[in-house]
Amino acid sequence: MKAIQIEKPGIVREVQIEKPVPSEGEVLLKINIIGLCGSDMSSYLGKNPMVQYPLIPGHEISATITEIGNNVPDTFNIGEKVTVVPYTNCGTCSSCKNGRAYACRYNQTLGVQRDGALVEFITVPWQKIIKASSLNEKELALAEPLTVGFHAIARGEVTDSDTVMVLGCGMIGTGAIIRAALRGAKVIAVDIDDSKLAIARELGAEFTINSLNENVHDKIEAITDGHGPSVVVEAAGNPKTYLMAVKEVAFTGRIVCIGYVKDEVSFATKLFVQKEMDIRGSRNATASDFEAVIKYLETGKCPVEKLITKTVKIENSQEVFKYWEENLAKVLKILIEV
Repeated sequence: MKAIQIEKPGIVREVQIEKPVPSEGEVLLKINIIGLCGSDMSSYLGKNPMVQYPLIPGHEISATITEIGNNVPDTFNIGEKVTVVPYTNCGTCSSCKNGRAYACRYNQTLGVQRDGALVEFITVPWQKIIKASSLNEKELALAEPLTVGFHAIARGEVTDSDTVMVLGCGMIGTGAIIRAALRGAKVIAVDIDDSKLAIARELGAEFTINSLNENVHDKIEAITDGHGPSVVVEAAGNPKTYLMAVKEVAFTGRIVCIGYVKDEVSFATKLFVQKEMDIRGSRNATASDFEAVIKYLETGKCPVEKLITKTVKIENSQEVFKYWEENLAKVLKILIEV
């Protein structure tokens, strides 16, 4: 069967691998669409420290059940449309013991620490299957990236009394904007691309700031009457936005960190103490985050097509990675039809 492999940084090729057979407790999925994640681009650029080459990328999955192994509950049926929780968990580390298996110390995400789903067929343990036949194939491919933003808002304990500033309006930041708005919070979206900010407004951001040509601090002061946002979500993965988060968050506010920064960031730590701020990491997503995203997508209110920058066939995978590399700031989501 066909598979797309990142052979080494900058080199993507189509390869032939053996079609998998479901083992006990597994289902065989026919992959319909794979969404490309920022981690896939990092792998392509050689900037992902968790990756070993060659690697098959892809963990944002839209698929159909085509075969069912032994000892799989009879609630699973051939032909059902599904998405997949792409993380593993060991069950014994501190995260797992604390009931937060999604943040397992030894997690291996599909397409990052292990080969992913940019293939024609893949086998998955039934426990990792999320059934959502009410959604179309594109919506299913968007579910996982949106859950990461939804989870960040849960980590920030956002309520309708909060003002939430989201730094970075890529797909993860988009999920955070949607979830914060659904919870009734006042949302401020910050990015360097006006087209992404326009989508952020449509998704519930009351205020938008282009940090390339506007003074973020002055605008935040005006919007919040000088208090600053009670919650800041860092979804850009940039040293400047991490520093901005610490500077702009309100006294006793919460900062939720999603973005990875390659280099170390130096902070004026006096603000940590003076503001008595909470700084919280946010990783992956829970089953309840998936349920919340599916419920949202089922409303039909999500402008799905506006979130998709480009859709290509699997045969054009090499070209689309190059396109993305050349248009990093403009791309929101690329889908590959398998």
